[in-house]
Amino acid sequence: MDFSLISQTSLFRGYTPSETEELLRGLRASTRRFVRDSAVYTAGKPVSNIGIVLSGTAQIGNNDIWGNTSILGLVKPGEVFAEAYACVPGEPMMVDVIATEDTEILFVNVPEIFRLASSGKGNYTRLIQNLVIISARKNLTLSRRILHTSSKKIRGRLLSYLSYQAELQGSNRIEIPLNRQQLADYLSLDRSALSKELSRMKSDGLIDYHKNIFTLHHTFTKGF
Repeated sequence: MDFSLISQTSLFRGYTPSETEELLRGLRASTRRFVRDSAVYTAGKPVSNIGIVLSGTAQIGNNDIWGNTSILGLVKPGEVFAEAYACVPGEPMMVDVIATEDTEILFVNVPEIFRLASSGKGNYTRLIQNLVIISARKNLTLSRRILHTSSKKIRGRLLSYLSYQAELQGSNRIEIPLNRQQLADYLSLDRSALSKELSRMKSDGLIDYHKNIFTLHHTFTKGF
């Protein structure tokens, strides 16, 4: 394992690489590789391990009975997933976690973190503090998605999402982390309807774009 890399993740923030190595040895953590499009976790099953992406990308989404997918987010290297479910024994996953490319994931057992922290053996308390912060940030991310999808109009959802990305990146020229299908799923839209609205927004002088690169013009706010 690359303990220097792991010590820079949100879960192990504040630990040195040597401290991280010692903690992971005590937790008996393990890594596993997943090929593209394979399931890491599936909805309906409880989990007890937090996942930390070491390389590659995982997609968190929900599928309805008609096969429609709603993307809730992407997990990139250094990021954590399944922490809320792992903290509640027996709670079944409501989402699927799928590797979108060849991906390596570190699994850490949450009940074991709690057990070792309560026993006073080792410096595990900070792990719990980091876990609380991660969970709070995830709640904010989900709240943000609800905000982006609150408009009944396709344009309103796009304006909300692109405005946020522009604010986040501090520029009117932005690169979004989603392709067209992922963006449509994230905003709960049909892909063809999304593409048509993007073309209309370009014709109206609100935006220019090429693949995932968008330029937002000064008239952008008039579209709200």
